[in-house]
This record gives sequence, C-alpha cells and structure tokens, in this order.
Amino acid sequence: MTTLRTTSHAHPHTPAPAPALEADEDEAAPVMTTPIPTDTARLRAAVDFVKEQDTSALLALLLPGVDALEQRALADRCRFSHAAVLVFPDSADALREQLARCGLDADTEARPSVVVRERLAARHGRSPAELDVRILHPGVPGPQGERRSVEVFALTVPAGSVLASIADHERVRQHEAHLAFEVERPDPLVLHGMRAILARHGAAADGGGYNPHEDGTVFYFTAPADSKAGYGRVELYAPGDHRDVLAAHLDEHRMRQPAETLLRLMTGAWTTQALAAFAQLRAPDAMDTGTGTPADTLAAAVGAQPEHLARLLRYLAMLDVVTEGRDGFRLTTLGALLRADAVGSMRPLALLYGGPFYRSFGALEHTVRTGEVAFEHVYGENHFDHFARDPELAELFDRSMAASSRLFEPLATHPVVTAAAGTGGAGTGGDAAAGTVRTVVDVAGGNGELLARLLTAHPRLRGVLLERPHAVEAARRALDAAGCGARCTYRVGDFADVPSGGDVYVLSRILHDWDDERCREILRHCARAMHEDADLLIVERVLPADGTPSLATAWDLHMMCNVGGRERRADHYARLLADAGLALVGHAPLPLDGSVLHSRRATV
Repeated sequence: MTTLRTTSHAHPHTPAPAPALEADEDEAAPVMTTPIPTDTARLRAAVDFVKEQDTSALLALLLPGVDALEQRALADRCRFSHAAVLVFPDSADALREQLARCGLDADTEARPSVVVRERLAARHGRSPAELDVRILHPGVPGPQGERRSVEVFALTVPAGSVLASIADHERVRQHEAHLAFEVERPDPLVLHGMRAILARHGAAADGGGYNPHEDGTVFYFTAPADSKAGYGRVELYAPGDHRDVLAAHLDEHRMRQPAETLLRLMTGAWTTQALAAFAQLRAPDAMDTGTGTPADTLAAAVGAQPEHLARLLRYLAMLDVVTEGRDGFRLTTLGALLRADAVGSMRPLALLYGGPFYRSFGALEHTVRTGEVAFEHVYGENHFDHFARDPELAELFDRSMAASSRLFEPLATHPVVTAAAGTGGAGTGGDAAAGTVRTVVDVAGGNGELLARLLTAHPRLRGVLLERPHAVEAARRALDAAGCGARCTYRVGDFADVPSGGDVYVLSRILHDWDDERCREILRHCARAMHEDADLLIVERVLPADGTPSLATAWDLHMMCNVGGRERRADHYARLLADAGLALVGHAPLPLDGSVLHSRRATV
C-alpha cells in the first residue's frame, strides 16, 4: 500500500519515506510504527512537491521501468499539473485557516466533488448524501513559474461526528491522494498510446469520468507497485470530450472492481425514483441554470421539507442533474430537460418510468419465469387499454412519446422524404414532378409530432394521420399550432384502416409493441395500401448485430416486461418485411440510438 510521503529537500525529485505500516490479515487495523502526518503536514508536503517536480523526472520516478523513448513520448504530450490530497477539517473556517497556514489562497471557490464522494460512499458503505465532499484548486507555481495547483478534497468532520472513522481510515490509507498530468493536444490515438505505456509499466485503470462543466475527461490509474513517486494513484486529464476512449478505460476498471460495480448497478432503482420525485415536486420548474436557489427557499416553493429536499439534491448533484454552489443549487443542462416548459421536455418520461412502469418492472421476474407481461400481471390489463381508460395517464403517455422527438430530427432530410417533396435527394421513387402533390401517411402517428416536422420542413407535402379518436384530436391541435393543419387529413381507425394513395408511409415506434405475427399483419396492411412506387419508413431502435451496448438492448427488456413487444435486429425486420411482400432497402442511424429502416414493395 502506497501513501503520500513528505518530500525530501535533500533532492528536489525524490520523496521521503512514508510512515511505516504493519497491516493485519484483513488490513483493517494497521499498527503504526511512525506517526501519521496531520492534514496540515500533508497539505504542506503536497505544496512543496508541486513546486519542485519536473515533469520528465517525475515520470521516471512514477514508472521506474520506462525507457528513454517512452519517457520522451509521455513528456512531450503531457505536463505535471497538480497533486491531490484529502483533508478532514471540522468546519469551513478551519479549512480556510489550514489553507492559509500552507500558503494557499484561503478564498478559493469550493465546489462539490461528485467522484470522491461516490468513492468514499462505496468504500465505507455510506449514503453519498451523508458525505459533503468539496474540491478546491488553489494555485501553486512550478519550478519555472508555470501554473500548477494543489487539488484539495475536503470532507467536513466536526468533533464527535460519526464520520470520524472514515477520516481515520483515509488518513492512513490515502486512497484519494494522486498525481495529475494534463495531456496537451489530446486525440484518441494519443490517449490510447499513453494508456498503453502506463499499463505496460504496471499502472492499472482505476476509474475516471467526463466533467461537462469543465469539458474535460479524467482517467485514473493505480501507480505501479515499484513506483518511487510517493503517490498511490495517477490521473491523466484530457481537455475535451473523450468518452469513447474513457469507455474502454472504465471497462478495464470494472473488471478489477466487481463488488463495487455490482453495488452501483443494484442502486439503479434509486436513481429512477430520485429523478421521478424531482419531477413530481416540480422542483426543476422552480430553478434555473444561471442563479442558484438555496434548498430551504426551493423547499418552500415546492412544498417540501428543507433537509430532506437538500439530501435529494445532493444525490442529484452526483448525477449531474443539479450543481451546488455558494448561492445554492442550480439546474444543469441535463436537469433542465426535466422542466415542464423545456423544449423536448423529458419530465413525462421521468413520471412514467418512476410511476406505472416502475411498479410493473418490479414483476420482471414473473415475466421471465412465466412469459406473462408484467404490466398485465400487475394491473390486470395491457398497458394500451389501461392508459386509454385513464385520460391523465393517456395524456402522460402521449407526452412521453413526444419527449423522444429528437429521434425524428434527421427524418425531414431523409432521401425518401426529400424526393417526395421535390426538394432533391436520391429517393428510389424519383423526384416529385413540378406541381405534383405527394402525401405522407403516418400510421398510428400519435400526437402528430413527426408528421408536423415533415410538413413544416416541406410545404409541398400533404399528410394523413391514422390514430385512435383521442389521439387524433391531440394531433389536430398540434398540427394546427404548427401551421400545417390545413395540409393534413385525419383518419380514425386501426391498422386495418391504413389508407391507400400515400407516397411515403411511416411506422414510427409501432412494430416494437407487438409480437412477430402481429407485426406481419400490420406490414401486410401497409403493403396492400402502398402503390408500386411508394416507400415505407420504419422508425425503431434496432438491436446491434454484434452485441455492442445500445439503448435498444435496454428497451428490449422494457418492451418484454411492460408492453409484450420486443426490439429486433435489422435482419429480423428484413424477414418480417419479406413475409409481407416488402423488401428492406437499407437503414440509417437516428439520434437516441434510433434507426430508420427503408422498405419498398418486393420485386419479383
């Protein structure tokens, strides 16, 4: 076990020995042979270390086996930026005094530290809401006057606090102490190469994350066992969004932390309910992304208990839904999507997933064991009938479908649509002739969100929407509000009533509701209505053929449990289409892990 050590002044690049530890078998009660440095002593040591270290020499200490070529490759691409230490003041004033005694700016802004709070909570079996961990970055000059800092994590532990045992453990183990190198001009190739060099010399992946507030990506490593740098962990900080590289790094870390990973997965239900409660309280509507709101002020506005609301907000800060500053809590861009008035508001989805579907998902085991749809087992009827009998639930469901409207954004420029509209594109049916009016038929088109987008983008198109009575009325209002209601006609009916005469037919998020036989029936109704040159666009989440992570895989479980449907691979859709006399021409990606599949009448 490596700990932060006091820097020796005999040589500017060689750390002094750490306090010696003799651990028992379970490493729970180490016997100290030298005193544990105080928080102030560790802070001063970190300041001295940051002031004195040269990047290239420090890399050689960190990776004793590195050769000159690899050391140069690393030193040319990164610079030593800071050392980190976790301290445990008994108050905010005590922390300021401590910083001042170490020559650090005592007025440096302190922000919540989500990552360290999560790590402490998992390590000590505590709720993250109990751990108010702050992070500060007081500046420290390097040996050539370059800008560096000491990264200070502070967990307030008042005298007699139940958190004292955490402080005692962390002072000995120093899990959060680390060195940090900032990568200059990062790109995926550079980051993969640097990770490979570190791994080759014994540094193991130890977590990380992307911080949208700073637009920076962090990669953590445990230091090699033979490291002479005096710190047990290493951080690579890459400005920008490098979550593609981070994903592989986190996969390596999870392989080494199975119990912690499983524990985090088990608490996913807490996240669902926290987001639902936040939306139910309408707290996002009482907040904004600019000015902070104190928890007690927000509690008074939404009718909640101040202390309990603050604990919910701290959990949501860990999820980057809100952020906490000196003026209170602010919504992040993520959290702003839960406002009722947000464009593309996802509040209805939070209420649906935290409400009716949350209850039915509790019977997932019943579905897996018996094959019966959990929703029907819990509520005694399928979800379409259940929602139709409750106007509020029906409206919530329709609004939740509209919440995923980002899925539709590229469809207005799909070649089939632009060809039908006579605005260019390589649709297989050819460009619309001058003066020709083409028609888009949206089968089970819900509240008309997709059809409104297509008609608004292409003034020469006409639309037909087929839906249930209450949905037709909602769609009529939406299309009138969008200014294209005069170019749309409405048909009340079922799939058997698909109207003929359309040039482009759309089935958006319909087929995944049904089993294969019902899908074939729906597709046959469409095929009978389509003329020889008509096109069919199917919008669905398509299961990846190679098993890569996808929202489609998660929705496949949701459809099985709550609807009785399923998501499918592209080749599965191709077979269903062929059974209905149609051919899959191709498919293209959409936002939110969606896809659009293009089909036409099969040629003999």
